[in-house]
This record gives sequence, C-alpha cells and structure tokens, in this order.
Amino acid sequence: MRTRALLLLFSICLLASGCDRNKPKKPDPTKGSVTGTIICSDTGKPARFAKVTLVGLPRKNDTSTSPDTNEQGVTDLNGQFDLEAVQPGTYVAYATLDGYLAPETSVDFERVQALDGDHAQLLDTIAQWKGHLVEVQVRAHRASNVTLTLDRAAEINGSVSYDDSSPAIGMHFRVLRKTEKGEWHGVGLRLFGDWSINTVSDSHGRYNITGLPAGQYIVCTVLPTGDEKSSTPICTGNTVRPSKATSVKLTVGEVLNGQEIVIPLGSLHTLSGTVTVAADGHAPTTALVRLLYADDRQQVRQVSIDNDGSFTFEFVPEGHYIVRVTNAEDHEVSEGNNSENGSSNNNVDSNTTQPPAPPPHPYADKEIPVQVQGDITDLSIQLVPKPDPPKPQ
Repeated sequence: MRTRALLLLFSICLLASGCDRNKPKKPDPTKGSVTGTIICSDTGKPARFAKVTLVGLPRKNDTSTSPDTNEQGVTDLNGQFDLEAVQPGTYVAYATLDGYLAPETSVDFERVQALDGDHAQLLDTIAQWKGHLVEVQVRAHRASNVTLTLDRAAEINGSVSYDDSSPAIGMHFRVLRKTEKGEWHGVGLRLFGDWSINTVSDSHGRYNITGLPAGQYIVCTVLPTGDEKSSTPICTGNTVRPSKATSVKLTVGEVLNGQEIVIPLGSLHTLSGTVTVAADGHAPTTALVRLLYADDRQQVRQVSIDNDGSFTFEFVPEGHYIVRVTNAEDHEVSEGNNSENGSSNNNVDSNTTQPPAPPPHPYADKEIPVQVQGDITDLSIQLVPKPDPPKPQ
C-alpha cells in the first residue's frame, strides 16, 4: 500500500488519515502553520477554491523514510489559504484546480513504477513535477508563507459513436502519451478504481479529457464491460491497436476539438472456451488465459479461468490471434487441513503441527492460433503435465 500511496503522491489525502479539508485544524502552539496565495498564470487572477496540498518529505539521506505527514486545504475567494497546526518538517506544496495542470495526468507513473524502492519513486515523482512544487520548511510557533502558480492545461474533446450512428454513452477512456524515448505510456494511474482516466462519455457520446501537459497523445475509448486491462480499446483512427492509432499533438493550454472515435459493432465478437487436463478432462485449479496478436505477440487481454475451466473474451475485434494458457496448476489440500465447506478435523489437537500442503501440480503452457471472424464459443484447450526439470549431472 505504501508504494502505491507514493505513486499517488499528489492525491495523498485519499490515503492519509485525518486529512479532511472540511475540518480545518485549530492552532497548536507546538506546531507551525502555512499560509499563501494561489494565482492562475493565464489570467493573473486568484485561483478560487483551488485545492492546496502539503506532502511531507523524507529526511535527507534517509532512504527508509516515506512521506506520511500531509495536509490539505482550499483557497478562498481571494485565492488565499491558511493551514493551521502543521507538524514541523520539510514539505512540498502544490495546488490543483479543474482546467489546470494536474500531477495525476502529468506525471509518467509507468516510469515511476519501473524504479525500485519507495525513496527512488518519490524522488522521481517530485523531479517530474518540480516546476509546480514549492518546498516549505515548517517550524513550531512560526507561519510559513508560499505563493503558487497554476498553469492552464491542454484538453482533448470529441465524441464516441457506434457505426450505426448512435451515440456511445458511458464509455471510459485510456490516454497514451509519447515519452522522450519514443515509447507510449499510459496517462494516469489505476489505484482505487479500475480506470486511469475518470472521463466518461455523456448522453450524447461526447467526452472531454483535461489536465494534460503539452505532448503527443493517443486517445482510446474502452467499453465499460470490465476493468481497463480486460476491456477492448478503440483508438483515434478507429483502430483497436494503439500501435496503429492516429496521434495528436497538443501545445501548452491548447483545446483540441473534433476527435471522433467510431466503435465497429459488426466486427466485435465473443471468444470463449474451456481449459481442461488432457488425461481425464478435469479443469485445473488455476490458469491464466492470454489473448495475443498473432503478428507481434503483443498482449490484447487476459483473464483467469472459472472453477469449471471456462473463460470468455467479449468484444474481440476480427483478426488473427494466439490464445495462450499459462500458470496452470492443480492445488491439493493435505489431510487434516481440509476446510472445504467450512469443515475441519476436530479430532486434531490444536497444538499438533499440521502437515504442509502438497506442492501444486503444474501444467505445461499451451498456445492455439485462432482466427476471429465471428463468435467462437467452443474453443477447447487441453493441457499436459509440465515436464520435470533435468536432473543435474
């Protein structure tokens, strides 16, 4: 949980206990306070009702300390704020307001997640957002004053429809941004929900994605049939493959309109089947089924099998695929530890050491090529035991 909290550093009040902007703290003589003003850079006017957050920093040269002290408040009609009873220490302060740059959509969290350790992740997150942060030293009996500036963000507006011209209502979205290395990384971070971007198309199929810095983007609509990882994306350029999507470039504060996406109803099909063991036809206890593109083996989706070995991929676009089954195992329960249906062996002394559960029986991975041109509902995949590793000579 702590690593994930670091990744959502700038929405830290969702995780921190006692961080309630609606309940301002009373002055405390053992602590300090932070006051300040937030200005909108594009208008030069106060940022009214902007959210202000202080995130505690680890002590210098202390790689084991993670920020667990955080404060939050809201500016008034003059763009001013006053945070009382702040624990002494070093903080970074930042502000957010709808329509202005936000760390949730500006920080490359895929880059952050690739780093080892909380400390490295925290420092990289701060480094990516350093132009929008102010460091604050809070001391007991003293008030620290800061001034923060909000920069107008870019937006992408458009509509989503089905190929019968009806609006696609309630669609979720996935946004990809091109990195300095030419890679496409997802914008946002899945933490508490299933979606990185909170945008949902309205009753007319219109969408509005805000909070974006300048850059090159691909927008994909995601059918709301599951979480982001298990749903089908339809991207700008009306392709299901982000690698073939049409990208757009945004300048600072630009509002880009007219980005339309059409969902091809007639070419989305169901692919389902069962995974069983070839020897006797029973379903393994666990198995992961992956759907890959046949040409480059990029993963499209993945699901776990149900108890009966069945699996289903909905809304699969027409094309050539590989269905790959991995991580298939049978798990057995040792005698004396069988608690199925809530039962247990009451004759066993509670102080008696229970025998360990038998090791799982693994099965070899299996791949089957599939061409999807219509619904496939009877795909059968049979597994054989995984061969024993060669014995050392």
